[in-house]
Amino acid sequence: MNRIIKKVAVLGSGVMGSRIACHFAGIGIQTLLLDISPTTLNEAETARKLTIEHPAVRNRIVNDALAAAIKSNPSPVYTKDVVKRITTGNFTDNLKDIAGCDWVIEVVVERLDIKQQLFNEVENYRKPGTLITSNTSGIPIHLMTEGRSEDFKKHFCGTHFFNPPRYLRLLEIIPTPDTDPEVTAFLMHYGDLYLGKTTVLAKDTPAFIANRIGVFGIMAIFGLLDKLGMNIDEVEALTGPLIGRPKSATFRTADVVGIDTLIKVAKGVAANCPGDEQKDVFAIPAWLEKVVANNWLGDKTGQGFFKKTKGAGGEKEIQTLNLQTLEYGPRQRPKFATVEAAKAIDDLKPRLKMLVQGTDKAGEFLRLFHYGLFSYVSMRIPEISDELYRVDDAMMAGFGWEIGAFESWDVLGVAKTVEKMKEAGFKVAAWVEDMLASGFTTFYKVENGKRLYYDIASKAYKPMPGGEAFLVMKNFEGQTVWKNSACRLYHLGDEVLGLEWNTKMGTIGGEVLEGLQRSIGTAEAQYKGLVIGGDGANFSAGANVGLIFMLAIEQDYDELDMAIRQFQNTMMRVRYSAVPVVIAPHGLTLGGSCEMSLHADRVVPAAESYIGLVELGVGLIPGGGGSKEFALRAGDEMHDGEPETITLKNRFFTVATAKVSTSAYEAFELGYLKKDRDIVSVNQGRRIAEAKSSVIELYNDGYTMPVQRKDVKVLGRSALGALYAGIHAMWRGQYATDHDVVVARKMAYVMCGGDLSEPSLVSEQYLLDLEREAFLSLCGEKKTLERIQSVLKGGKPIRN
Repeated sequence: MNRIIKKVAVLGSGVMGSRIACHFAGIGIQTLLLDISPTTLNEAETARKLTIEHPAVRNRIVNDALAAAIKSNPSPVYTKDVVKRITTGNFTDNLKDIAGCDWVIEVVVERLDIKQQLFNEVENYRKPGTLITSNTSGIPIHLMTEGRSEDFKKHFCGTHFFNPPRYLRLLEIIPTPDTDPEVTAFLMHYGDLYLGKTTVLAKDTPAFIANRIGVFGIMAIFGLLDKLGMNIDEVEALTGPLIGRPKSATFRTADVVGIDTLIKVAKGVAANCPGDEQKDVFAIPAWLEKVVANNWLGDKTGQGFFKKTKGAGGEKEIQTLNLQTLEYGPRQRPKFATVEAAKAIDDLKPRLKMLVQGTDKAGEFLRLFHYGLFSYVSMRIPEISDELYRVDDAMMAGFGWEIGAFESWDVLGVAKTVEKMKEAGFKVAAWVEDMLASGFTTFYKVENGKRLYYDIASKAYKPMPGGEAFLVMKNFEGQTVWKNSACRLYHLGDEVLGLEWNTKMGTIGGEVLEGLQRSIGTAEAQYKGLVIGGDGANFSAGANVGLIFMLAIEQDYDELDMAIRQFQNTMMRVRYSAVPVVIAPHGLTLGGSCEMSLHADRVVPAAESYIGLVELGVGLIPGGGGSKEFALRAGDEMHDGEPETITLKNRFFTVATAKVSTSAYEAFELGYLKKDRDIVSVNQGRRIAEAKSSVIELYNDGYTMPVQRKDVKVLGRSALGALYAGIHAMWRGQYATDHDVVVARKMAYVMCGGDLSEPSLVSEQYLLDLEREAFLSLCGEKKTLERIQSVLKGGKPIRN
């Protein structure tokens, strides 16, 4: 069956329902969002003399929920236009409309009786063959289909999204014994390809996979806190980015999720998993009971383990709860010798090895935590999953772990860690010992660029699902073509090269520029083309401003001029190469990396890409071809019948205000991406493979190196005055400082092609020269250097 999803119905408009609806609308799906209708009028409706039957009243709950979702931060939508694809209604008047939907998703309150009542009504209107799923986070999936028709049961499944659905990539798919395998396979595929999710097949067990493991981890940490006499700030320091976990670490995560929600899941596991050997870990500590009794439930009640207050000077201050006294106090910055030594190691895996070897309290905590975690995940197979990789996938996509539990175990050495676990009194599942006894020493390994996992049933390694659709650069280390201390150039197969670099925040300095030039040259000599991407948290925060600052402080303007020329020449090399160059960015794609994307033959960004030319924020203009490229694009976009300055103004103020797209889709609107060239990859994990396919497609279509432009339309004085006037208006409105005005006028001068007496056609090199001259002049400005220095110290640019 060729199942196509054209329209989706979301039943329930609460926090999850409204945001799930937004996510479907965001990928282009017409979405029907329904909820109950009110039983009484509110004050505003009474004042307007509306009746309970008025459409505005009947849809008030759903409309208010959707409006609140759209205004929320972080935004649940890729662009504001997404809401146009959402139609709202209520169960009484509009449930019949689900007959025109291809997928119905239930997201109402977590009560089995209410869900069953709704499903009874759904059966009256849903057309046979329509997918019907529930977003429950804990109710057994099979109980929901009691009394339902055979067709309903066949097409019913659990689809557990994580909040917020746009940003957390996990989607657990939980079939029942009656679910058609074709339905399960479709949901796994659709969630991955179209919704951009890491789809994880889970068994119908309490809390499924991610919450079962995640809540165990949190409760185990609570126990270790008591055992080792630690406090909240110490635990937060040890369980966040230091070990590859989110900044929210443990207690902040509990505040965000809701401490009552955490306790509900913990109690549910303890009550419904009598065979869980670690069920005592889920017991609620006395201090946690007191926290809940005080209604300190986290963000939802304004305080939990942390509380925001105002200091003596009126500044915001975050205080931490003392679990002994239940009083709040200033946050502490704990110091551990092990942590201080490990901080110098950027790479998570060697850092983790050092941490667990520590002899202080931090080392003891991290050893006991990991031993307990490894024991627990090993015992959960095959209870919650038959395959170990699904557990890791769930934790990485749902809880934001950089690497999963089994991969962490590999890092520390499986056999060695098993022995230490036994010495410390921790059990290990029999299948792990069987694996080691059979000569398999790791849970994962890489062969020929493909990642394999240990399959317990067959006692052999198997390829990770997805194959060629999910390429990871680091898996091709065995096919390294060239490298320097920052870059690695790999052969990705099919005569396509892949370049990545491993600098801090992906910054672009001399070695990365060397890598770009060398990679393009190598591709031109022997290959079909080049993919530029990476697997870090972000693509790149831009050029190395530290180098610029150093040269500017030393007033070494000849060296600075050479550095800017090198950057410009490299960006132009990206544009004018004899083979296609495709860039696959994700996350932060700022400054110099945005300029690189502007010059590529194609960009394949992840949907969650935040792209922008932000140089004006540090008192500079884009100096690596970005100013030139925006002038070029503005000239190409000028149309007959529309004032030419309007297009130029729009592009100019995007750069002058350092606008960063909130998604790859918004980047099209801002001019950073081109609709006739670039393709968004909703699933971040697919972008490298899609970029590789683009290289092959461009090559097979007979790619020819473009010719540098000499026909770029610039408006000269006819537009310069208008841009200057706009800059002055922003200054008068106190939206720009004196120095902002200096920088913006330089930018305007470049984008207008200088002080030309009339509109003219100029070359790209002419604009690059103007750009470089303006950039160099700003490097001599004291206030620019102050802004750069502020950024280098880890702060935001000061507004001087």
